[in-house]
Amino acid sequence: MIEMNNISKVFRTDVVETHALRAFSLRVEPGEFVAITGHSGSGKTTFLNVAGLLEEFDGGTYHLEGQDVSRLSDNERSRIRNEKIGFIFQGFNLIPDLNIYDNVDAPLHYRRMPAAERHKRITAALERVGLSSRMKHLPSQLSGGQQQRAAIARAICGSPRVILADEPTGNLDTTMSEQIMELLQSINAGGTTILMVTHNPELAQRAHRQVHIVDGRIDQIHHFGTVQRASAAAGASA
Repeated sequence: MIEMNNISKVFRTDVVETHALRAFSLRVEPGEFVAITGHSGSGKTTFLNVAGLLEEFDGGTYHLEGQDVSRLSDNERSRIRNEKIGFIFQGFNLIPDLNIYDNVDAPLHYRRMPAAERHKRITAALERVGLSSRMKHLPSQLSGGQQQRAAIARAICGSPRVILADEPTGNLDTTMSEQIMELLQSINAGGTTILMVTHNPELAQRAHRQVHIVDGRIDQIHHFGTVQRASAAAGASA
């Protein structure tokens, strides 16, 4: 699904260079649920943005489902994002003046999908996340947990191959976090690959694999309860 080899990403200003990713290599198999952990500033979100084709990288190679995405045009990258990748953000990122139905519908417009097909997908996605009765509500009329469910419906309605989730429970209480995690696990059980950035160690332990990043590098890989140092785990991550 995802194969990165020696990815580097540097942010530059007039006076300083910040190496967000350094010789970053990771392979994610189809259907995996991978938790990405690390302290603030370790490179987690940068990795997710590179994986989601939201940011370019400075060195290395990245193949998504076997396709080299490093030299694609902006239009090609946008098309792949729309067709293969679903995004879930900590801040929900719903459009405030659109109701929930139209928020979920928004990414489908870019595919020029027939209205009947869009309606079928939207209603199915909202039913799956338990928001069928709220589809005409505005985001401001929903709780935080309901807004995140709407964001998940928007992510899955296009049948993405991979979902990238950046702290999807970060703004939610314990009960809502548990419900969102169960929903993500259910989506993963259906075959969708999920990469989730989280600071919550309990949630991270529910993934198939946990990748811990330090200073832009993979420091440890936890797999089914075992811990490997990055040097010893190259074969497991590549």
